[in-house]
Amino acid sequence: MAEFNRNFTDELRERLSVVDVVGRVVPLTKKGQNWWGCCPFHNEKTPSFSVNEDKGFYHCFGCGEHGDIISFTMKHNHMDFRSAIEELANMAGIKMPEYKPRDQKIVQREDSLFDICEKAAQTYIEKLFSADGEHALLYARKRGFSDEDIKKYRIGYAPKNNIIANKFANSKFLIDSGLCRRGDYGMYDFFRDKLMFPIFNPRGKIVAFSGRSLDGSEPKYINTPDTDIFHKRKTVFGLNFAREAIHRANRSIIVEGQIDAIKMQIGGFPETVAPLGTALTDDHIAILCKSNRNITFCFDGDNAGQKAAARACGIIMPFLRDTSDVKFAFVRGGKDPDEILKTGGTDAMKKIIDDAVPLVDFLWDLTNKNYVVSTPGGRSQAEKFLKKEINKITDNDLKIEFEKEYNARKFNTWHKWKKSNNVSNINLPDVDAVTKNTLIYIVNTFPELAERYLDFLGTLNIDFDGVAGELNLDFKDAEKYIVFLKLQRYIDKLNLQKQDLTSRMLMGDENAREELNKIDDELSSAHQKRETLLTI
Repeated sequence: MAEFNRNFTDELRERLSVVDVVGRVVPLTKKGQNWWGCCPFHNEKTPSFSVNEDKGFYHCFGCGEHGDIISFTMKHNHMDFRSAIEELANMAGIKMPEYKPRDQKIVQREDSLFDICEKAAQTYIEKLFSADGEHALLYARKRGFSDEDIKKYRIGYAPKNNIIANKFANSKFLIDSGLCRRGDYGMYDFFRDKLMFPIFNPRGKIVAFSGRSLDGSEPKYINTPDTDIFHKRKTVFGLNFAREAIHRANRSIIVEGQIDAIKMQIGGFPETVAPLGTALTDDHIAILCKSNRNITFCFDGDNAGQKAAARACGIIMPFLRDTSDVKFAFVRGGKDPDEILKTGGTDAMKKIIDDAVPLVDFLWDLTNKNYVVSTPGGRSQAEKFLKKEINKITDNDLKIEFEKEYNARKFNTWHKWKKSNNVSNINLPDVDAVTKNTLIYIVNTFPELAERYLDFLGTLNIDFDGVAGELNLDFKDAEKYIVFLKLQRYIDKLNLQKQDLTSRMLMGDENAREELNKIDDELSSAHQKRETLLTI
């Protein structure tokens, strides 16, 4: 078995879940972190056959059979190694390579690339804590990275000179590592004057780097180009740190960038990962689904974030199972997770994640948003879009349930005839223009306040995507403004109730007097709170 291409078998193990492979022939039930069923290799009535999705192995406590997806396919289907590989390749939808003995030159090349990356990381770390890296260390600490964080994520600094080109000048694999390039005057460092973030493979080996500019120049981040040991579309950033947390949390969170992933891990969401230098791919999803099929996508709330979410929805459909819990969360107000954690803390970010929209609702909302379902033509287009997305689901029973769910929704909202009275209803804001503009400014400037007072703000019938002029309000004054407005509207509501009760009392309703006394007490308390708020 050692004579065959190790990279391809590793790719099969990355793309295919052992639970999916075994689950095709063995009914499995999840208990704790493992899945259990009756062993297919010996007769038993009580399940003793355990499957661990994270480790990629199965083990029978009855007969001792143990292995991975390849050995299971060989033993269960009575196949040789090559036939089992072909079977699994078909299942994964990838092309079989031509097998030949592993070239020792390739092995040596890969080992050399790992070695260069590891030693480069050590060099960058040393430079971060040297006089050359003083400004980079200051920047890292301003971004909220403690010395402990720097040590854990092995953050470093690439100086302005060609330190890597000089240090590894005798290595014939230096350019292949992506850390250096050859110019008219010799080799030069690819990363210079950058804050350096190592990129790890799932086994914790450094395979590449991401460099952050420190002088404001664009692009802000550059990554090592693809190499023999690093492929962006197949690399999930932060997975080496998040793997255990994903099991504990029973989900993974996907954010848009690697720095957001680190800050989320530090800020109380260790199950967070990110794609790297490229859009989300089916390879990323396949790798994550091996660990857990519960995924929360967390994107910015702008148009780009909405498009990224729509694309992620299309990619993940084939990976859905009836045990999957896929959701979509959005960070509003032009912020990103890093900023939310800085200003609102873990609680603000937790609310955003907890309020995530389930995939079934997100896809429905996406359809209604993109097509004019009030017209026959628009409904036809929407029907085709939904059908195309649902057909991506490979679990036939789940596909049927999605169809039933959307058929019910379509009947209740698209196809029920509604009489038109030809009267235009214009929803006007419940507040004056000055108050409206002030609230729009507050929501866009302090999104954590929007999250905190979402229930109240949602009653005002205001389009918060509008634009408002700059106001001289800090966080404290902005919150006071919302609380004051909330109190005032509460007082107005009580006054209306008081008018109604007074009329009832004058008409002889004896119960109204007691209710009126309660309203007066509430009004007195509300007025007192309002006066206290004005003095703060």
